[in-house]
Amino acid sequence: MYHDCRCISVNSYFILNMLQAFEPPLDMSQDTDICEHEHLEDVCADHIPCEVRDFCSCQSASTSGRTCFLEADQASCGIGSNLICNLQKERTVSEEVQVQNFCGSANGNLSLNSDYSGQSEKAGCDDVKVVSNDMEVNLVYDSDRTVSLSAHDWLDPSLQLKVPLVDVDKVRCIIRNIVRDWAPEGQRERDQCYKPILEELDRLFPDRCKDRPPSCLVPGAGLGRLALDISCIDFISQGNEFSYYMMICSSFILNHTQTAGEWTIYPWIHSNCNSLSDNDQLRPVSFPDIHPASAGITEGFSMCGGDFVEVYSDPSQDGAWDAVVTCFFLDTAHNIVEYIEIISRILKEGGVWINLGPLLYHFADMYGPQDEMSIELSLEDVKRVAFHYGFLLEKEKTIETTYTANLRSMMQNRYSAAFWTMTKRQVKS
Repeated sequence: MYHDCRCISVNSYFILNMLQAFEPPLDMSQDTDICEHEHLEDVCADHIPCEVRDFCSCQSASTSGRTCFLEADQASCGIGSNLICNLQKERTVSEEVQVQNFCGSANGNLSLNSDYSGQSEKAGCDDVKVVSNDMEVNLVYDSDRTVSLSAHDWLDPSLQLKVPLVDVDKVRCIIRNIVRDWAPEGQRERDQCYKPILEELDRLFPDRCKDRPPSCLVPGAGLGRLALDISCIDFISQGNEFSYYMMICSSFILNHTQTAGEWTIYPWIHSNCNSLSDNDQLRPVSFPDIHPASAGITEGFSMCGGDFVEVYSDPSQDGAWDAVVTCFFLDTAHNIVEYIEIISRILKEGGVWINLGPLLYHFADMYGPQDEMSIELSLEDVKRVAFHYGFLLEKEKTIETTYTANLRSMMQNRYSAAFWTMTKRQVKS
């Protein structure tokens, strides 16, 4: 019991530090979630895709604590030296949200906001006080840097926020995605999923020049690792992500981490099924495995928050990209045909589309008050649609991979993911 509490305390310490790193600090207690698929709360998290493969179209809290939705009237996410990305609009009900933009600088020093000056409290202090929702929590670190429970027990009901179970599940999925994208333990999955993409980009753009690097868009970028890795091989890379949870965490890792291995979490503490031993469930994971700002990013790297369809349907995006990379993304669509049409439209003639992932359609067999639309095509039909929109198949194979898997679990869900390279047909003049 003590070890469980200690692990949960360490996770909570990271999360509270992450929220307090922003200016003003994010108050997630004001978050109100609207989700038509509440029955998923009772499904074991090991049996469903994680939050980056999000089933729910949910409301998010703004940095000011108000409850609202993503909005921006500017429909361009700039590719340039300013690295400033405008949030695009998604309208639902009648509420709106304002979320801080992701920014960066050409010298590799990433920042959330150009005027940000706050510093988050680091794990180097001996007694850390975190204030959240009018609640004070004291975390005391022993000499070996492990957390000791203070006088206030973390399991005291008086200290617990009333958080919807669907949001708790999302946070747990974010923690597992940290392992996938930013921990040494996730290297195997990154090698399975990201390495073939990076090798294909390197093969297809052999003569790229640092003075005029090609541009690459990564929709569904999650916590930003693939987009950053693409930037590090001399591409102007932009990640696009809809999930507010993912945006907060990716911004913190990209902008506010000071060294590799700075943070420690216990990602499997809530995975009570299929554990080989208590030690496997209680094992810590340190991250990030690299310091993002020192990774050698190419000038122009950026992250853009907003719905892919809303953001990149803007005419300013037409023919703007040399490459589009989709990794575990296509099946997040309500209408996969619309995704493919937009990908074709935003690519330059001769541009490249690299895809890796399954077709686990997120809105399939979902029944709710609004009956979410879902178009579910076979892989064969997906390729037919791509051909219709001017794509030529250059390369295709199947890649066996997992997704946010616990390497020491007795159960491993594996995907036979489709991997292809397509080029947009050039129009003959």
